[in-house]
Amino acid sequence: MSSGAAIAALLRKELLLERRVPQVIPGMALFSVVTYVVFRFGLDRTSVEGSLAAGVLWVTLLFAAMLGANRLYVTDHEEGGFDGFLLAPVDRTTLFVAKALAFGLFLVLVEIVAVPAFAVLLLGPGLGAAEVGRLAAVLALADVGIAVIGTLVGALAIQTRARDLILPLIALPMLVPVIISAAKATAPVLAASGAGGLPGRWIALLCLYDLVFGLLAYAVFDFLLED
Repeated sequence: MSSGAAIAALLRKELLLERRVPQVIPGMALFSVVTYVVFRFGLDRTSVEGSLAAGVLWVTLLFAAMLGANRLYVTDHEEGGFDGFLLAPVDRTTLFVAKALAFGLFLVLVEIVAVPAFAVLLLGPGLGAAEVGRLAAVLALADVGIAVIGTLVGALAIQTRARDLILPLIALPMLVPVIISAAKATAPVLAASGAGGLPGRWIALLCLYDLVFGLLAYAVFDFLLED
């Protein structure tokens, strides 16, 4: 089986599993909405804007992503999926690509719920078409980094007894550049004075992070899976 066919088959399996037994997406979406409610009462404010709004948005999305990453390999681990995959005549990195694509799609689906909920519950300035487009661009770049790191660290954490603790302890520090860059790039979009252009240096940093860590994760995943 070619790598492309293997990736397509694995991705289809991930999506069908989530469709039949929803575990990742509903939990992430519900966590995001509840967190916005907590922020609303915790900050004692009915609306936020600018850098504060960006911080609230990205912190919530990051911790929701950690919930999803924790569940990414549970079925494979508990039902012998890893053993079956290792016996299959396919490149081991196809599993990483398929899992990262599936996780990235899960993040997008969660954000379709979480971002409008954030706009309704907390965001002061409204979002026009231009603002939505810029925000979507930042979300896409950040999702790539989160999906890559979440997929890589999730494969490491699932092999430990304390996976719920190990994953955030390792993944969160690695994702700090993503969250800082995404928040800095998003702040002008969420400003009450009107959406400014996306800061080029923060967008460039997101792109560089995605490229470097994507290649590193792809290179080491084979050895991680064998261990």
